[in-house]
Amino acid sequence: MKISLGRAALVSAIILVPFDSLTSQTSQAQRIPQFENSDVKVWKTTVMPNAPLSMHTHEHARVIVALSGGTMKIAYEDGTSEIEHWETGKAYWLSAEEGKKRHADQNVGDKPIEVMVVEVKNDK
Repeated sequence: MKISLGRAALVSAIILVPFDSLTSQTSQAQRIPQFENSDVKVWKTTVMPNAPLSMHTHEHARVIVALSGGTMKIAYEDGTSEIEHWETGKAYWLSAEEGKKRHADQNVGDKPIEVMVVEVKNDK
């Protein structure tokens, strides 16, 4: 059976495009909104191994619930860093003061870390 060059290219594109999309999505953190009202904002984040997030801050206090725990390195703008171990199924409090320090998070483990984040908007 003869397959034309154009048809072969089309089949290859159909096979490779989804694979390429999958690999580019899995190399970054994914943030999926879950719920928001005037009191809280909730999102689910998946942080892939060795894919550092860019420097950022948080305006409000947050509760982190580890759906799939792991080890996170938090690097601060001043050059200091700390290691956080999040156990699957446990919740952690992050104060507003802590979140306002400019930082970048990095999953230093070998498996994705998945967390549910509950940001407390009225934390004053």
